[in-house]
Amino acid sequence: MNRTEIEIKLNRERAWTLETWAALPPDDLLRGITASKHDPSAAWSATDHLAHLAGIEAAFNGIIRKYLGGDSNPIGIFKKADGTTATREEVMTRVHAMNEAWVQKHRGKSFTEVVALGQKIRGETLALLAEITDEQLQEQLPGAPWGDGTIGGVLAINGDHARQHHGWVVRGLSQD
Repeated sequence: MNRTEIEIKLNRERAWTLETWAALPPDDLLRGITASKHDPSAAWSATDHLAHLAGIEAAFNGIIRKYLGGDSNPIGIFKKADGTTATREEVMTRVHAMNEAWVQKHRGKSFTEVVALGQKIRGETLALLAEITDEQLQEQLPGAPWGDGTIGGVLAINGDHARQHHGWVVRGLSQD
């Protein structure tokens, strides 16, 4: 994807996400509806899912900045402390723990505060996009399993992520 396509996708998907979440009844935004993958006794609300989206986007921005800064292992979670490759189960345990920590950090914020958090991070994403050359957008991020694995693909995947979570939110809300 080129920078114009990436920005269009990010803006369209952000607008869709905000319109979709804002259309939920206020009570549905804040009540627990899906089990945490890190702690099944904890339940995420629709607002928690929205906060999570911002957290992943912030993490992806950090990964890209590390790579552009010369880090040969910018993702980090695929390696153990001793440098050996982590198993998929070990990776997912780390991912779920990081996700839960981010959601817990932002739990208790109002819907509009979480929207503002997402705005801040989306602004950082757009600033990063503006700093990256067209050639860098096409570079492969070492080990990136998201999108096509390029910097541009990882930036663009942030748009798709909300639709996945929306499905989980809708299923969670329908189970009551």
